[in-house]
Amino acid sequence: MPPKIIDKVDFSFKIDESIISQDETQAMYNQMRQITKDFRVQAMKLYVQSAARENEILSNEIKGIIERFPQENDDGFDAEPGYAAFKQYHELREKRMKLEIEQSLYFLFEQRVEGETNNPEEEEIIAPTLIQEHQLLKWGPKFIFNDPKTAARRRITELATLKRKIEKCFLRKKVSPGRPVQLFIAELDVLLQTLHNISTTSKNLNKILVIENQMNQNDIIELLNSQASQSQALNGINGIKVKKKKNYGRLVKRLKHKFKLANVILQKSDKSKVFHLGKVEDYRKKSKEYMDKTQAYQCLGINDPLFELIQRTNKYLLDLRLAKWITQKQYELLSIKPNEVELAHLYYLPKAHKPGTPLRPIISGLKHPTIKISKFLDDLLRPLFDKMAQETTVTSGFELVKKLQKWSILNMNGNTIFCTIDVVDLYTMIPQVEGVLSLKKMLDYLKLKKVGGLRVETIIRLSRFVMQNNYFSYDGQFYHQIRGGVMGSPLTLTMANCYMFFFERQIVKQIKNSGGLYFRYIDDLFIVINWPARHLLKQIDKWKNFDENIKLNPNINSFATFLDLYMENRDDVLFTTVYQKPSYEPYYLPFNSIHPLHMKKNIPFTMLLRVIRYCSTFQTYLNEREKLRMALLFNKYPNKLIEEQFNNVLLKCNIDEPLTNSNYDKYRQKVIDSPMKQKAMIDYEAVMFIHFTYCSTMKTFPAKFHLLWNKYFEESPINERQIIKSSPLRTRTNISTTITILVLL
Repeated sequence: MPPKIIDKVDFSFKIDESIISQDETQAMYNQMRQITKDFRVQAMKLYVQSAARENEILSNEIKGIIERFPQENDDGFDAEPGYAAFKQYHELREKRMKLEIEQSLYFLFEQRVEGETNNPEEEEIIAPTLIQEHQLLKWGPKFIFNDPKTAARRRITELATLKRKIEKCFLRKKVSPGRPVQLFIAELDVLLQTLHNISTTSKNLNKILVIENQMNQNDIIELLNSQASQSQALNGINGIKVKKKKNYGRLVKRLKHKFKLANVILQKSDKSKVFHLGKVEDYRKKSKEYMDKTQAYQCLGINDPLFELIQRTNKYLLDLRLAKWITQKQYELLSIKPNEVELAHLYYLPKAHKPGTPLRPIISGLKHPTIKISKFLDDLLRPLFDKMAQETTVTSGFELVKKLQKWSILNMNGNTIFCTIDVVDLYTMIPQVEGVLSLKKMLDYLKLKKVGGLRVETIIRLSRFVMQNNYFSYDGQFYHQIRGGVMGSPLTLTMANCYMFFFERQIVKQIKNSGGLYFRYIDDLFIVINWPARHLLKQIDKWKNFDENIKLNPNINSFATFLDLYMENRDDVLFTTVYQKPSYEPYYLPFNSIHPLHMKKNIPFTMLLRVIRYCSTFQTYLNEREKLRMALLFNKYPNKLIEEQFNNVLLKCNIDEPLTNSNYDKYRQKVIDSPMKQKAMIDYEAVMFIHFTYCSTMKTFPAKFHLLWNKYFEESPINERQIIKSSPLRTRTNISTTITILVLL
């Protein structure tokens, strides 16, 4: 690798863009980068020349030593082991020197790529200029860098939101909020500014004193001084040298600018969640092919349908309210305001694990005018479907392992075959009318007349409205989806599941009557049965005629992969292990990402727990465990932490001895039979979520927040229940995270 002095040199400085125009500023920045590149290239060439000369001189000296080294044994001196060891050391050192030379040459190649070229074929290859940009991309999409500036910028808005929530709780108790709320927010503001490394000025002190003149001024000054001293300690004022922080925000902007100039798209790949680099032209071509194939989208040109959709949605809800199909509370919940909505947009996730890299369409409509209705209906209907289809659906590989293991004890033999079937383009191939009718079928199947106070007719009307009003934008054009549902809308998943449930009923009955197993996960079907493969193929051909909208793509063999599980019939015995797609990358949350430590500890714990559950033999377990260890080390996890969490898996399952070949089957079964932790239900009427943008200096914030809360509200009527001291981290954007504190009220 190049010396640090070369890698760190950067002849760039900030330009005031409010004075100089954007074009001139960009030109100056380009000159800075060119100067930096020229310096690095010249310095690196000199470094490579000197290193090569040093290597030549040292190699000649060492070769001379080896030639003069005694190779025959003298009296009392065994020369052979020493000669062999010295020669091996020299060979390893020579390999290391060659590797360093290759890395240095790669550095020079990177710098050359940025320069202009007259070869049109080479212009398609775009590489980032600096090593830091490569490092940023290598951290992957889950990596979140420390950004206290963003946290400080959001502080005012987050405090205002918190204040409104607290005041709302007081009003619910029919009590005036009073001064404690203002004092609490003011003191919390001081705490956050200190944690964000913002100097606490006298203005902040005056702000608190104006709120409460009678408050002890010495307490406030003592608080500010203590917080300031902590900030000084963090900034290294007391003789500690502060390491210069990387400007990740600038790196991100630079990357975006280069991708735009090169007409390339950087996108997370589907399922594997690593970065994929593709050309804009390829995305447009595949998008057009997909739309032509499905015939599910109608292009509206450049006419934005948002305003008309807002009016149509509110009018439809008002008509339902006036006809007393919905209550006033439901009307207020579902109606929308023009300043709170925006049209959905289409983007694609590349399926890098499949030949030709097809694209998965995702329509992001978090603020779409119909999203409130979609979520509302999904909350009502999804629990009903889960209950109805619990015998024929699986949601995880572990659930499949348990059911498959139980079935194989009595039924697996030499004729056992596995079959996986993929339903092609399920979401877009289901007709909208039939999809809505499948919801009606489910409610009739469960013999329900009302759900959540709503009549079945009202649910069907709202569902039809959602399905018929899916609009989005893509590449400067607006589209209306006229077939199927959008992949990204909550209601679409429930509708597709219901449609498939009634499609598969005859198949389920046939498989169960033949002693086989049938399960489905959304658009993937799984069958294990003791049939000849030819007979099963004939049956699948018949199933294809059940519904012209459902296209089945089967795969039959003595082994199969389903979800993240590999299973095989090995000499009439079930063999299972972890399955990883060909495009798998050993990528987990990087250890140096700004996430709380407990989240990073959970990764090796849960991943090894999965390995024990999935691996049916001890040797497979050992192989997968070491693969997992290497992947975690690759993502900068300390080996000590990895080993500690591996041991915790056994301790949590009450296993007090290491796993061996003789006891593996017994302890694995114990792990499988261990009760799974049930997801705690949250009463959203009694819990207040408090969000603050997280940065590395906020590790102590949860404890300090709860102390501050108790100081002002311990005897308050809104503090009738226990405060939950937890701080799960939730991603808000790709450059920051939020800390969430649950407070039971």
